[in-house]
Amino acid sequence: MNQYGMTILVGLVAGVVARVYMLRTDYRQYPGYPHGYVTHLSLGFIAAALGAVAVPALAEKEFTAVTFLALAAQQFREVRDMERESLSRLEERELVPRGLDYIEGIAKVFEARNYLVIGTSLVTGLTHYLMGWPWSLLAAAGAVTVAVRLMRGRVVGDIATVVPAKFDFDGATLKVGSVVIMNVGLRASREKILREGLAVVIKPKDDNARATLHDAGQRQAIIHTAAALLGTKREIGEPDWSPSARKDIDTGEIALFILPNEPDMDCLVEAVKRVPVLESAKRKPLATKVGRAAAD
Repeated sequence: MNQYGMTILVGLVAGVVARVYMLRTDYRQYPGYPHGYVTHLSLGFIAAALGAVAVPALAEKEFTAVTFLALAAQQFREVRDMERESLSRLEERELVPRGLDYIEGIAKVFEARNYLVIGTSLVTGLTHYLMGWPWSLLAAAGAVTVAVRLMRGRVVGDIATVVPAKFDFDGATLKVGSVVIMNVGLRASREKILREGLAVVIKPKDDNARATLHDAGQRQAIIHTAAALLGTKREIGEPDWSPSARKDIDTGEIALFILPNEPDMDCLVEAVKRVPVLESAKRKPLATKVGRAAAD
């Protein structure tokens, strides 16, 4: 095999390995079916091939070949549309919805992963072409590591403190601390909630975090994740069992209540900490002069 052939092969393998490593099914349920794996692995292979072939193209000064990267970018944008449409359709039947903000974040992630695969293949192939085997293996390992780290955004545990909370009824009104959650009319329902329910308070660490947690999409993502990991007893036509997250309007703290299938407080706290901070929810008022002055 000539030098270019080996360069393409090394870059292709590195890119495919990176895509496989970034492809996993978890509580967010994407992808959740065999056809989803086939789709994303196929696109990952194409992305890896594009990145690997770019190295010989540049070496031979065939710059027109690189324009295929622009065409690929257009195709990968369609990946975002595909995921958005698929999850939006499923959303209609979710008892505890993800929310449109969470769905958009998931769709963006799948698009970005293909670009990371191109970068991994390109870096690995270029290193092999210039420096040979030992260095290309190190480059591949480093590129895969960087790609995986780039996919790990901030989580709620980075911006807020999550602590267990007590809840009680004021008449028929369920309250977590001083935060009103909902009205529960039936005595039997109130007794079941008191026996089996769990609640936590999410305390923002600064004004940036408070503004982020203020976002309704971020709160819905927290509710969905807690319900996905601990289960929920919510049923169609039974609003008493619905998990809910409401804000203390004075402090910005978020009170979360859930009636889970697995009533484990430690797991609930950990689940909330692991919720990703949505891109659409990120706010940084402290990055502005006005925001800092208002916080003082």
